[in-house]
Amino acid sequence: MKTRFSLFLIALLSCRLLVAQVHISISDPESWSAQELAPYIGQTVIFDVPMVVTSNVGNSLTIAPRRLFTPTNQAYPNTTAYQSIVRLNGTGAMTLDGVSMGSPIHRCGEKIYHLQAKVNSTGSLTWVSGEWRGNTRAELEAGLPDIGDYRLLVCTFNLEYFLSVDFDASSSMGPDNAAQHARQCIKINKALKLINADLYGFVEIQQGDSALQEIADSLNTLLPTRNYAYISDGSVPNGTYTKSGFLYDANKIEPLGQLQENNTKVQNRKKMICFREKATGERFIFSVNHFKAKSGNGTGSDANQNDGQGGFNAYRVAEAQSVMEQYKRYRPAIREKDILIMGDLNAYAKEDPITCFTSNGMIDLHRAFHADSSYSYQFAGLAGYLDHAICNSTLFPQVTGVAGFHINSDESDNYTYDKSNDLSMFRCSDHDPVLVGLKLDSTLVYDPSPTLNSLNVLSGEDKTLTIFNAVKEGQQSYYAIYSINGVLLERNEITDTQQQVDLPHSAGLYIVYIYFDGIVYQRKLLVR
Repeated sequence: MKTRFSLFLIALLSCRLLVAQVHISISDPESWSAQELAPYIGQTVIFDVPMVVTSNVGNSLTIAPRRLFTPTNQAYPNTTAYQSIVRLNGTGAMTLDGVSMGSPIHRCGEKIYHLQAKVNSTGSLTWVSGEWRGNTRAELEAGLPDIGDYRLLVCTFNLEYFLSVDFDASSSMGPDNAAQHARQCIKINKALKLINADLYGFVEIQQGDSALQEIADSLNTLLPTRNYAYISDGSVPNGTYTKSGFLYDANKIEPLGQLQENNTKVQNRKKMICFREKATGERFIFSVNHFKAKSGNGTGSDANQNDGQGGFNAYRVAEAQSVMEQYKRYRPAIREKDILIMGDLNAYAKEDPITCFTSNGMIDLHRAFHADSSYSYQFAGLAGYLDHAICNSTLFPQVTGVAGFHINSDESDNYTYDKSNDLSMFRCSDHDPVLVGLKLDSTLVYDPSPTLNSLNVLSGEDKTLTIFNAVKEGQQSYYAIYSINGVLLERNEITDTQQQVDLPHSAGLYIVYIYFDGIVYQRKLLVR
């Protein structure tokens, strides 16, 4: 009897092992559909590619074999490409239950290698085992993302309603009481201390001067070598809901002239002023903005047109146009042409308000440096950037890099100051701060010759390379990708001024050659 029982156990364990060895092969994570799990419902499977956490709302995770992006962050509204992204976003995501949401803390963008899970349905899995890698809190606490060899660090940050006094528990925005505000300050100050920028542009601050004074006082205590000051915008406590404002290190830079207010449409949230770097005398115009949100019920042209841009799109277009007009007036008055436009524009990269800037010669720095991989915000499991960094062509050569610092958008809402006692810098807001490095030198000239986006280490979802400005009428241009061993992997003609190239999925070192106008350009790329 014991022998038979032992044999039965061995057979049962063998069956379980066999079940667990059902591998789900995904040759193309970009187009894979969870409907392919239909034959495996009720079984335990292993995925042969890493799964990416795309949402961590509530008590379960949403995962996919690729990061999911807001369609209008990568394609123009209502185009064929836009519809394709909408369709693909709806096919790859699955909920993953059975994972502890407390410790360790799982962030969006984190990857699960060798995921073993039970298939409950084509859209639902239950965790069995796997190996978690990347995008951890510890990695972000170790330092800022690489933005090059800068001399000035500029940061814009949506503080998600920084309310310093007059707390209102009946409001859905901001702290309800002094205790919540104390936690809000601790979390935000930890983030700002680590960022340690020379110049900040804040949006969603209430009470204007008093809020900025509170932040400046805290930072000057935390960073005693700094001398932060704010630019007063008058005594009006608040504008249309919240305000935008400037904080700068008076040891390094100084504002020139009067603050330029732009109250087209929403008020007290579009501001512009010129700054001078004391060590060099170099100058640039800094424009900080907070455009109207997508939420709410607009009418007429402001109604949701169901093209992916949400409500009040025409309103935001008018705001973008007003910023461009303001710059055209201010530029000759202040005798400076370099401009950096930043802030929460409540529009994704390919939406109409951003096109207002790029069609007028402005450069989207997120896209110039990182192609389609940038993000600063997540909504409904989709990543994208509402928080922009845009400059003109004369400032562009003086920009050393741009990056979102992902301390908020990838975090669970469970760790906000009003829902927990978490006192880390993480989830101090719902938007990521955006960092821009500057090495101001007005003698530099913009060179539109062929360049690759400056992202030289590509991993995870970042499998697209952009080749800029390698098209010339009457000439043939092409690119070639070689393995480090000299094996030609791909060679194609370049037909677009922003040619999108899919990189190899296999990890390794590759060499990209661009053949254009009689010159060969070379770049090494590491894919992890």
